[in-house]
Amino acid sequence: MYSTFPIRYVDPVFRPPSEADSLILPVTDGCSWNHCTFCEMYSDPQKKFRARDADEVLGSIRRCGERFGAEIRRVFLADGDALVLPTRRLLTILAAIRTHLPGVRRISSYCLPRNLRKKSVEELRELAAAGLKIVYVGAESGDDKVLVSVNKGETFATTCDALLKLGASGISRSVMILNGLGGRTLWQQHAENSARLINATQPEYLATLVVSFPKGEDRLRAGFAGWEPLSQRELFVEMECFLAGLELERTVFRSDHASNWLILKGTLGADKARLLDQIRTAIAHPQTAPLRPAWARGL
Repeated sequence: MYSTFPIRYVDPVFRPPSEADSLILPVTDGCSWNHCTFCEMYSDPQKKFRARDADEVLGSIRRCGERFGAEIRRVFLADGDALVLPTRRLLTILAAIRTHLPGVRRISSYCLPRNLRKKSVEELRELAAAGLKIVYVGAESGDDKVLVSVNKGETFATTCDALLKLGASGISRSVMILNGLGGRTLWQQHAENSARLINATQPEYLATLVVSFPKGEDRLRAGFAGWEPLSQRELFVEMECFLAGLELERTVFRSDHASNWLILKGTLGADKARLLDQIRTAIAHPQTAPLRPAWARGL
């Protein structure tokens, strides 16, 4: 089973763009919620959620240590929400990484807000001390009506509570908002309440992606009456509204995922005026704006 690589993967495998150089270590398969109607990541039947056997995970870590030694610097705990695992089990995994992969300087994972409801700040501090440095939280929206419409299973309050709990523990937070998720009917409240969520939690990192549906929109439309996608210009207008509403002290902002038409990068709030100028220029003069060509966009 491990003749070519010491870890068993179940395709497709997902990870954040910033984890491109990380060792992807599955500790679960799939997503424990997996009801969001905008998400196709874990729709494949072979990605049905389950926690991986502890012996398999620890064996993978040991074999990686034997093969790579101290070469590995970063580890990403996959799949969709590693933090669904009990704290003691996560601590055992983190301890094994320290033992067998001594060169690792950062461990990260995705995190669903719901998975922190039963974890205390003290437990999260233990995980931070054991090496968990950053988690990626797909907030998607700060608007409760949008969240209900896409069956996210979260609210403004539950997401805010999770992000504040992580912040108090010392674990860095990278939050993702989906540009266009509210469609043409809810775009403004989606933008404004998403900004309100980010202002309330002041995450270390913030990213925006454009919602997209390679397999079609039927699943989303079934629960979101009247949803219609935003045009390119409307996506920019929504982004302007979102950025204008942000009041951040020091958050690294990236809107450079392949799904985005316009690449935006900066630190908020230092670069807020520049970023707003860029998006307003794209709205006013799309023909001359430095937009990503349609053929280059994707998931």
